[in-house]
Amino acid sequence: MRKFAINIFSFTLFAMVFYIIALFLWGSFAPNVLKPNINYRIGSWGHMHSRIANIKNYHNVDILFLGSSHAYRGFDTRIFSDSGYRTFNLGSSAQTPIQTKVLLDRYLNALNPKMVIYEVYPYTLSIDGVESSLDIISNDKNDIHSLKMALKINNIKTYNTFLYGLMCDFIGLNKTYTEPISKGTDRYIAGGFVERKMRHYIPTQLKKKEITLNQIQIKNLAEIVNMLKERNIELMLTYAPLPKANYYRYTNNNYFDSLMGTYATYINFNKIMNLDDSLYFFDADHLNQNGVKKFNAKLIELLKNVPNKNK
Repeated sequence: MRKFAINIFSFTLFAMVFYIIALFLWGSFAPNVLKPNINYRIGSWGHMHSRIANIKNYHNVDILFLGSSHAYRGFDTRIFSDSGYRTFNLGSSAQTPIQTKVLLDRYLNALNPKMVIYEVYPYTLSIDGVESSLDIISNDKNDIHSLKMALKINNIKTYNTFLYGLMCDFIGLNKTYTEPISKGTDRYIAGGFVERKMRHYIPTQLKKKEITLNQIQIKNLAEIVNMLKERNIELMLTYAPLPKANYYRYTNNNYFDSLMGTYATYINFNKIMNLDDSLYFFDADHLNQNGVKKFNAKLIELLKNVPNKNK
């Protein structure tokens, strides 16, 4: 029996090592069409690689921004700097609370913010988080927090990309990689913001849908709220402006507002701002630079007019 157990253990260990090596070789040399369950793309859209590399230059910030592309395309660090706030934008593409928790576990101590403004969006609280996990695995270091994230998501694409990323980190494959500041119509701005070349959205009718939240994401949101509370870091949840064509497609926005309001100070900017879809957005989800200026000005006005806000 003892010999049998040793044989099983040895075979399992060999199989794991063989799988990781084979996975790395396949991920490195096979064409993309043949590796749908490995999606390691360093320097992908969103400038996450640049944002992570930029963190070392920011400590003791006044405001840390978190959330999806609505965050890194919506909170312009230059505008807040002009108003006297030192900020950093740690948004990422399709970031769900699972990824937010990973980023806070890694970088909250280094950034040490007085306040966190967390952009919450029904879609990113409804999905499994696979897309955002791949972005972070590919553009940040891989550690125990990456493993925990993969286990929470429990998806073969995340597992494989995580193992491939571990091998890349181990052999230092990306040590010399430098991400271009400008890619296509996007330009990275120091502090985490991504500016999109000016363009205007042509509104289209979108299919109605009901907000159905993922309970794993809600659990992680609660953990984030408690983490910040224990650190005495002020938290504001924001629902960033959307084109009306997109915002009003959701049939139960009041339900979402009511739930978010139970976690922290919460502001739905879709209810307090009236932005024209064609003038202030570049697609069905994101503000153009004119819209960013309007949105940020309104947020700064609120921050300055509420007592005891950290500046």
